[in-house]
Amino acid sequence: MKFKSINFTCKSCGAPLRFSPINNSLQCEFCSTKESIEKSTKEIHEYNFKEALHYLRTYNEKEINKEVTCNKCAATFTMTPYSVSSNCPYCDTPAITEFVKEITPKSLLPFQLSQKEAQTRFKKWLGSLWFAPSKLKDFMDGNRELKGYYLPHWTYDSKTDTNYHGLRGDIYYVTVERTVVVNGREERRSVQEPRINWTPVSGHVSNFFDDITIGASRTISHTILDTLTPWHTDVLVPFNEKYLSGFDSEEYTIGLDNGFEFAKVKMDHVIRQNIRQKIGGDQQQIKSMNTRYTDTTYKNVLFPIWTAQFKWQNKIYNYAINGQTGKVTGERPYSWIKIVTLIIMIIIFIGGILYLEEHQRY
Repeated sequence: MKFKSINFTCKSCGAPLRFSPINNSLQCEFCSTKESIEKSTKEIHEYNFKEALHYLRTYNEKEINKEVTCNKCAATFTMTPYSVSSNCPYCDTPAITEFVKEITPKSLLPFQLSQKEAQTRFKKWLGSLWFAPSKLKDFMDGNRELKGYYLPHWTYDSKTDTNYHGLRGDIYYVTVERTVVVNGREERRSVQEPRINWTPVSGHVSNFFDDITIGASRTISHTILDTLTPWHTDVLVPFNEKYLSGFDSEEYTIGLDNGFEFAKVKMDHVIRQNIRQKIGGDQQQIKSMNTRYTDTTYKNVLFPIWTAQFKWQNKIYNYAINGQTGKVTGERPYSWIKIVTLIIMIIIFIGGILYLEEHQRY
């Protein structure tokens, strides 16, 4: 399907404008002219989860490869089905297209961390990794740049009511006779040993969860996305294409219903903690729990992430930096050459000490 790209042009020199996290505005990369982004007065709304699911069941979703024409050089290029913004591969002009999914983001968190600041934080994080391959030096030296993404996320609000059955364990002590060894001799002594008295319990806990965030993209694994939290959703701004200019962005590839299943796992962890606290005692066992979710709402939002990839021994390692808070996370490779070299050096060092001690004896 053919799409015409949206881009923003500098009024002074005609060059492309890109969003600048430093100035929170559009900025020309050639003459540094800035263009402010008007503040919207629109409210950030929550949307009914059940109504959306009912509507989506009637929606026939299709994957559409986007054939985009660049406004700057008139070249035509193809975007992947879920890409919304990128840069023209021929002239590097930012290109923004339309959303094709039925649910579109109505709000986002703009980048607050510039590429330079993200690179500095990433470099510091890499420097803390022991036994990392020397090839990561390209990132350390800044020879390889980070890539900025607006990745889709779901946020969920939900009230939960949970009935549970379990056991409360209270520790008590009994005096028993035991044979112990004292100064090489066996003696019979009275010692205190712990026992646990288990009592059946049942009850109910209620919780309200606000903005449980779930990554809705498969570009980066959930393991990495979850460790980028927290996201400060209290400063979400209404969606505006200008924030996307110069960055890649995507629509969701993990659906609203599947996202809520991931949210349930996060909520379950908190619910279990609350149940254990309510059971009390020294130890707790949860035998069964039944949770009902009501008043569930959602938002489809875009979060800013700086990303990098590193290939080492035929495996790709992914890294991500929270574009709002600067938190860094990723998969770390190990250089076995460095590890083995260190072990050999330790063996040589210990061997040297033993040799000197033996030599001094003679």
